[in-house]
Amino acid sequence: MTETDVVNFCMLTGNWLELHSNIEHAKEAIYGQRLVQGSLVFSIVNAMIPFDSSVLAAFYGCDKLRFLRPTFINDTLWARVEIVNLKDHDEKHGVVTSKLEGINQRDETVLRCEFSLLIRKTRLGRPGEPAKIRAAHDKTHGENA
Repeated sequence: MTETDVVNFCMLTGNWLELHSNIEHAKEAIYGQRLVQGSLVFSIVNAMIPFDSSVLAAFYGCDKLRFLRPTFINDTLWARVEIVNLKDHDEKHGVVTSKLEGINQRDETVLRCEFSLLIRKTRLGRPGEPAKIRAAHDKTHGENA
């Protein structure tokens, strides 16, 4: 997480709280330095999940979101995801719920939540893909591959 990330997020969201944007103020705060905005940490960690847009229908929700430790400028984050629940939603969709964790370079979990996605039960066709190629792919790999 860089200074540029934090400043750009301040600009984008209008979140100019001094805890994020003012070095001198942050020196006197609980952690002694500026924090990266929690909503930015969530956005970055979420973006690390590899999504397949041919089956992803929508972001369905986020539950039990907790920021367990602060994230500071110059921290490096990575994501860990574990599927914890699959359920039908309707004829065409299901909901996949995962435990999502954001972990820093000190191996500290900084964020944890349950993250749910609405998933199509069949893949969307690829734009411009001829029907014969799609049919051959489905036959070889299964309809949902």
